[in-house]
Amino acid sequence: MDLQPPHTPPARQTVASEPESVPAGRRRGRGTVSNRSGRFEAEVRSESDDGWNILEDLEAFATSVQDERAKSIITTNNSPDINFDQSINPYRGCEHGCVYCYARPTHAFLGLSPGLDFESKLFAKVNAPELLEQELSDPKYTVKTLALGTNTDPYQPTERRYRVTRRLLEVLERTNHPVGIVTKSALVLRDKDILAEMAKRGLAKVCLSVTTLDRKLARTLEPRAATPEKRLAALEELSAAGIPTAVMVAPIIPALNDPEIEKILTRAKAAGAQEAGYVVLRLPLEISDLFQEWLLEHAPNRARRVMSLIRSMRGGKDYDSRWKKRMSGQGPYAWQIGRRFELATKRLGLNTRKYNLRKDLFEPPVLVGQQLSLL
Repeated sequence: MDLQPPHTPPARQTVASEPESVPAGRRRGRGTVSNRSGRFEAEVRSESDDGWNILEDLEAFATSVQDERAKSIITTNNSPDINFDQSINPYRGCEHGCVYCYARPTHAFLGLSPGLDFESKLFAKVNAPELLEQELSDPKYTVKTLALGTNTDPYQPTERRYRVTRRLLEVLERTNHPVGIVTKSALVLRDKDILAEMAKRGLAKVCLSVTTLDRKLARTLEPRAATPEKRLAALEELSAAGIPTAVMVAPIIPALNDPEIEKILTRAKAAGAQEAGYVVLRLPLEISDLFQEWLLEHAPNRARRVMSLIRSMRGGKDYDSRWKKRMSGQGPYAWQIGRRFELATKRLGLNTRKYNLRKDLFEPPVLVGQQLSLL
C-alpha cells in the first residue's frame, strides 16, 4: 500500500487520467474501478504492484452486510427541487453498484470509500420497522407521503434476506400511510400483494428508474441492478395489478444515454406508466473522479466529449449544487434535453395528471402501554 498526503484536486478541465484502478478480477461485477479514500481520511491510500505480484493474491471484493440499530428512521428535507418531504432509507450502501450514484459520498462519513466499499460494505437498519411505528405514533407527527428509495435502493439484493423494506410496508399498510417507492429492482414485485391493497385505498405508487435500454451499457453502469427488460416487465405487472406507476429516466448522461430518452419513455408508456421524470447526471464530491475513471475504462473514445457536455451544463464545472440547477443543469444542451423530454411526454400522454396519494386515512399505531384515543 502506498501512502500519499491528502489531496483536494482543483476543478478539472480535462478527463481524469491514470485512475487508481483495482485489478479487474477483484472487482468483477462491480461498478466503480477503484476504492478511493473518502474525503475525511487523513491519508489517501492506493494499491500498487511492487513487482512481486502481491495484488494477485488479494481476495475479490465480497459483499458484507452489517446489522445497524438506527436511532431514528424518518428523514425530512425542505429542498424545493424534489417532490417529497420525508423519506426512509432501509440500507446504507447499495449493492447495485451504479457508478453514478449520488449517495456514494455518504459512505465517507463511515470512514469507508465511496468507491468499491459503497457497493460491497452494506449496513441494514434492522430495527427500522419498530422505529417507524414509534415515530408514527408521536402525537405531533404530520402525515406526508413517505418516500422509499431516495438514497439507496430499498430493493437491492440484500433485501431478499433482510426484508426490511417488506416490514416497513407492513407498518405503512396497517396504519393507512401513503408511500412512494423508487427502485431499479424487479424484486419490488415480491411485495405486489401489499402494494396492490394499498393502491386500492390510494396509498401507494411505484417508480421504476430506467437509465438505458442497452443491456451492455446497463451491465457496466449499474452492474447488479435488474436488466432494463426486467424493469419494464415489473412496470407492466405492477400497472396490471392496479398500482399507479411512473418511470424515471435517470441519470441522463450526455453523449452516452441521452439518445434513448424517447425510446425509454415510449417503452414505459406501453408498460402502463402514467407519470415520468428525469434527472441530469450529478457528479458531487468523490463521484466526479469515480465516474471519470469509469469513462476511461468503459467508454474511452467518448470520455472527453461526455465530460465537455457535462461541464457545459454545469457552468464549466463538474457539478453545480444550486437548487433548481442540480437536477436539470443549464445552458443549450440542458435546454435541449428538457424540451425533448417535454415533447415526448406530451406526445405519449404521460404526466397528464399527477396521482396524489391520500393522507386522510392515516391511523396512528398504538404501542404497547399507550392509551387508546376515545375519539
